[in-house]
Amino acid sequence: MHHILVVEDEEGIARVIDRGLRGAGYRTTVVGDGLAALEAVAEADVDLVVLDVGLPRMDGLTVLRMLRTMEDPVPVIMCTARDSLEDTVTGLESGADDYLAKPFRVEELLARVRARLRRPSGGGGTEAQQVSAGGVTLDLVAHTAVVEGEPVELSAREFTLARELMEHAGQVLSRQQLLDRVWGYEVTGASNVVDVYVRYLRTKLGVARITTVRGVGYRFEG
Repeated sequence: MHHILVVEDEEGIARVIDRGLRGAGYRTTVVGDGLAALEAVAEADVDLVVLDVGLPRMDGLTVLRMLRTMEDPVPVIMCTARDSLEDTVTGLESGADDYLAKPFRVEELLARVRARLRRPSGGGGTEAQQVSAGGVTLDLVAHTAVVEGEPVELSAREFTLARELMEHAGQVLSRQQLLDRVWGYEVTGASNVVDVYVRYLRTKLGVARITTVRGVGYRFEG
């Protein structure tokens, strides 16, 4: 069972995150300030940290920089009310593996957690900064897309779906797999959300790049 450290000083938010993670089958530890976060990482076997930026005693960015100075490989997802591009870039350049602006849905956080736990941490500098397939390149730091040398604007959800498909180029991913990995929750009843977003991506990346495998799902042609 993966152990996740939640660093959040707002008790209500911390409870919601903790409940969501536990409900998804993770073991959690919750602390409310930056120094306690460093102590928890040093003392326990932590697989991932959900880290708020605005914390007492030591802010989240300082905590993150100290973790990376210590060459600690633990993945870190930053959570903050600050949603400007500058704050996002600062967090990522400081060593964050992912970034969520408040308010966010717990389902979105769970999707990011699942994705991060499937991949190696970027803290040691070994994780690829780009994903390329079939003439499309995604910059995972700047969250930009380029198709045949031309920039293309993708929404956050489109980018996440494109990344998932491209990282498994040549493989067929079912609709349910994509729902779980990109949306992070089970959609009850008949839902065409995956089909809708695949249609969006085809418009922006090119129809031929995403193949429908009838009765199964979708394949990115790399």
